[in-house]
Amino acid sequence: MPRPKQTEDGLTKFQRYRQRQQRRGMKQVRIWVPDPNRPEFAAEARRQGLFLRGRAEEAEALGFIGSAFEWPKE
Repeated sequence: MPRPKQTEDGLTKFQRYRQRQQRRGMKQVRIWVPDPNRPEFAAEARRQGLFLRGRAEEAEALGFIGSAFEWPKE
């Protein structure tokens, strides 16, 4: 793998970008999330959906999703 090209200040383009973002008050965050393309994802989503069916938490979750997402008109 080729090494990133360094400039006169000794920093790579990405390092300068990170410094610029930090000066703007931004913080880099890296997270791992479930891969929706894996078969286990669909099975777990179904399991959790069935667990919530008919419970008060289901209405709360659907209310939150409804307020955060505009559904297409059919």
